[in-house]
Amino acid sequence: MAKAPDELYRARFLVEQLKISDKYLRRLMTDLSKAGFIRSIQGRDGGYVFAKSIANIHLSEIVDAVEGMDKYLGCVLGFEECSDDNPCVMHSAWLPMREKLLETFSNKTLADLDFEHVNKY
Repeated sequence: MAKAPDELYRARFLVEQLKISDKYLRRLMTDLSKAGFIRSIQGRDGGYVFAKSIANIHLSEIVDAVEGMDKYLGCVLGFEECSDDNPCVMHSAWLPMREKLLETFSNKTLADLDFEHVNKY
């Protein structure tokens, strides 16, 4: 959708292009719609369209809307008590990668991504 952000996309087209189930697509689109990124247009000529400029949609916002950013903020091994004071064995290796990931997700928007050089599914 971000390749041509002003177009209306039918669910069937997105399912075929992304090779995902209709049920999964609708769940994603519901999450993205609730977050205000896209609009769902009902009816025979309906589909999905961006509700705001892709230059104003950060990757961190998308991840947070779909699966939550919490999984990227905690321990890579899943320990609840992992911290600088009580580190797991991966803590020192994961910390700089986590910071870079969060920085990238927070600073990049959909408009920043190079969709022209992405392999098709």
